[in-house]
Amino acid sequence: MDSEEKDLKEKKALLIIAFRDFRDEEYFIPKNILEKNGIKTITTSSSLGKAIGKLGGEANVDILFDKVNVSDFDAVLFVGGPGAYKLFDNIFLLKIAQEAVKKNKILGAICIAPVILAKAGVLKGKKATVWNSSMDKSAIKILEKQGAIFDKNSVVVDGKIITASGPQYAKEFGGKIINFLKQNA
Repeated sequence: MDSEEKDLKEKKALLIIAFRDFRDEEYFIPKNILEKNGIKTITTSSSLGKAIGKLGGEANVDILFDKVNVSDFDAVLFVGGPGAYKLFDNIFLLKIAQEAVKKNKILGAICIAPVILAKAGVLKGKKATVWNSSMDKSAIKILEKQGAIFDKNSVVVDGKIITASGPQYAKEFGGKIINFLKQNA
């Protein structure tokens, strides 16, 4: 085992999901990429037990939002999906995002979840992307209202903040997170 592999095995990532209707691909694909690279993943949600994805996937919740200590993690990742809409103003999640930036952690959000980062105030002056469609640009408006610079690319990196616009980019999102963890190993 080289030193990079050893260093990655000591890394931990927090995956933040809605207890109901998180987006399966946005959770399972990055989680698998992280774990294949030896990174320990911890899942947090608003309730303990089995969280259920929009497509029926089940995720074991390890810890509640209010019990998270950001210092324990190298990366903090917010997962999207329809359930994430209910999390936009969750006080614990806003604090987690703020603390991740304060403590210089890798911070990621995919799909609609970048709205949580915007509402936490951590995207001010930062480039970011978010899920949107030709019929619904509301998430872009929220990001811009909170001072983010909307970037139409699928995956956007600005400093240690990584955002992705939807489930079809989950693999690329996971790959960017691994690259950052390797750089910081």
